[in-house]
Amino acid sequence: MTRIISWNVNGVRAAAGKGLLEFLQREQPDMLCLQETRAQQSQLSEEILSPAGYQSYWAAAQKRGYSGVAVYSRSRPLSVDVMNQPRFDSEGRVLLLEYPEFVLISAYFPNSQDGGKRLQYKLDFAESMQALCDSVVAGGRHLVLCGDYNIAHKPIDLEHPAANEHNAGYLPEERAWMDRFTASGYVDTFRLLHPEPRRYSWWSYRYNARQNNVGWRIDYHCVDAALRPSVHDADILHNVYGSDHCPVSISLDLQPLDAKS
Repeated sequence: MTRIISWNVNGVRAAAGKGLLEFLQREQPDMLCLQETRAQQSQLSEEILSPAGYQSYWAAAQKRGYSGVAVYSRSRPLSVDVMNQPRFDSEGRVLLLEYPEFVLISAYFPNSQDGGKRLQYKLDFAESMQALCDSVVAGGRHLVLCGDYNIAHKPIDLEHPAANEHNAGYLPEERAWMDRFTASGYVDTFRLLHPEPRRYSWWSYRYNARQNNVGWRIDYHCVDAALRPSVHDADILHNVYGSDHCPVSISLDLQPLDAKS
């Protein structure tokens, strides 16, 4: 069984002070994908860079204290890459790790911001991400795209959908992209197994939102359609604190599948 956890940590140094590394050692996932790391590698301690049993890989934004993604991996990937699009790589938004059984992408989708100020940038990123995913699958590889998509896809994915119709993360254009992405064969693994409402992965720090479970589900693991039969479990670890997001997980039973090559 292969277990992958994804978590927007809202600053890896802050998260390390709130139990991130203890969480990693307790859960022992095969891969832990982080988003919004907000750090250059030169700013990180050896403890954060090399926790026991893991290699780490990082993509930082040029702007200090902003964005960034990372992956902790128990096994060494065959290759590690970024998106190879400077306008997105300059913000440290993607890491692509190739393993024998699948390609793993840790992605931090842009926030479209108030008034949709960065909506076009976000949509450009999303379209480029789908093209990258399509390229991986067309090359005969399985795919896991995990991370903070900054999109609540359906009304079930946030507490107050009607009140958020014109707010970042639930704009019609964002949801329409997610519709196209899933319609083209990519599977939202959590919703595949969990049709129940009020399962969220992000809560505002204001108004006791987390205590009252007034949240949004914006963190995902999506897989290509051919990998769907291997999805053994998917979960939201809502009792794990340390960020305004909680971790989300997926377990893949890869044994019955013929790995694509």
